[in-house]
Amino acid sequence: MLLESLVEMEGWGIRRIMTHGEKAAAYMADGFARASGRPGVCLAQHVGGSNLAAGLKDAYLAGSPVIAMTGGPAPLARHRHAYQELEDFSQFEQTTKFNAHVDDVARLPDMLRQAFREATTGAPGPVHLQMRGHHAEVAHAEADLNLLVEERYRRVPAFRPAAEASQVAAAVKLLSAAERPIIVAGGGVAWSRAGAEVVALAEKLAIPVATSLNAKGSILDAHPLSAGVVGTYSRTCANRAVSEADLVFFIGSHTGGQVTARWQVPRAGTRVMHLDIDAREIGRNYPTELALLGDARTVLRQMLEAAGPGAAGNRAQWLARVRTLDEEWRASVAANFNSDAVPMRPERVCREIMRALPEGGVLVCDTGHSGIWAGTMVDFTKPGQRLIRCAGSLGWGFPGALGVKCALPDKPVVCFAGDGGLYYHLGELETAARYGINLVVVVNNNSALNQEIPHFDKAYGGDPNERGREMWGFSQVNFARVAEALGCIGMRVEKPAELPSALEQAFAAGRPVVIDAVTDHRAFSQKTWTGGAGDGH
Repeated sequence: MLLESLVEMEGWGIRRIMTHGEKAAAYMADGFARASGRPGVCLAQHVGGSNLAAGLKDAYLAGSPVIAMTGGPAPLARHRHAYQELEDFSQFEQTTKFNAHVDDVARLPDMLRQAFREATTGAPGPVHLQMRGHHAEVAHAEADLNLLVEERYRRVPAFRPAAEASQVAAAVKLLSAAERPIIVAGGGVAWSRAGAEVVALAEKLAIPVATSLNAKGSILDAHPLSAGVVGTYSRTCANRAVSEADLVFFIGSHTGGQVTARWQVPRAGTRVMHLDIDAREIGRNYPTELALLGDARTVLRQMLEAAGPGAAGNRAQWLARVRTLDEEWRASVAANFNSDAVPMRPERVCREIMRALPEGGVLVCDTGHSGIWAGTMVDFTKPGQRLIRCAGSLGWGFPGALGVKCALPDKPVVCFAGDGGLYYHLGELETAARYGINLVVVVNNNSALNQEIPHFDKAYGGDPNERGREMWGFSQVNFARVAEALGCIGMRVEKPAELPSALEQAFAAGRPVVIDAVTDHRAFSQKTWTGGAGDGH
């Protein structure tokens, strides 16, 4: 794909990374974009286009600006059974904001500009350009082209629109009048880099803050107004706080099924305010009492200016209630969080990651239990710490984290993934070693897809003998040895007391490191609290 173009990049300061699979390339570009706020670029020749389309699903779900370019059919070869040819253009329709052909070299400059505009404006997202020719030979033609670089579209957000002043004033008034308001910060807060403004508004108006997984790190967990991660992969205390609120202020959130525990938190009928840069999302899942259309950071600054002295009112009782909910939840998980059991509890593994992660450190996690453990059990207590998580495609975590580390080479980056997720793109350990991508991978190795175990147990009518093991169990593999064979440093940890030293060595190694943490395959997360019967909390 664009072979001559890749050669021409020599000396331009552009880092080209060849992965072992197109999906991994898309995931790396996605991780790079989420960490840097700048578009990540991935390429594939025509035969690999379908894999790249599948790899863009997570970027689409997360609203991540990825520029994907692939080769496409040559006109003279269409419908003639050309080798490896399959028309895959339509496969990109569902995983991109913008999907277009480039059939003539004269269109290359304006279509590239359009791709960057589409990726970075409004709610960001991935785009795709299909170039004519198996290896994008359309770009090999000579042409007299004007080079125009539009600086504005090199990062997200490209624009920072403000909200109407009257709506801003009304929003401040509504928040001030509420007895039990709560902020739910979504992924748009992270893209807008509006965490400081969220905290400032929360402090000025005395409002607790819950976050989606995408926004974890927008407010430090040690902050007295932090309520934790809300939704399906959540802390019980956050769900309870949002359920008890009389006004929920969503900021940069899709209000989708995960952040609302399938639209049960908050309950239907709860008063809702919504701030978003995409008007289509406001009111999509909850009728909105007041809408604010604009960039999160810009509008929050407007609200801070509009909020006068005394706007917070007296919320001591409400804030105390939120702190009590937090304390109750911490007490409920303390035994597993501090457990010395062998095989290890994943909560204890997360405790040690939390203690070892330095200021500015980034934790990247896969979906499923990895997302639940990382979102709930890791407290961010130091400036600059943040979570970047898979939006739903198991296996994203490791290659996504490679992209994060490429974007932030001087920051400590930890990938937390289960063995089930790591298997998807295990070969990219060789990529990490080849390019010196010094990532620390902590594998929650329970030789299983253990989140599936209760489902199969239920299907078997209760299964103390684990008859369904072939549906969720793996062979016992030493990932430390696998890592060593692929050129990385490998460490195997079987006891909790060994974790701090392993993490310290990993951060100091200057090479990609895999810590194989052997855990209990029957260590399950708490059920999601929704206020219904059977929650158990």
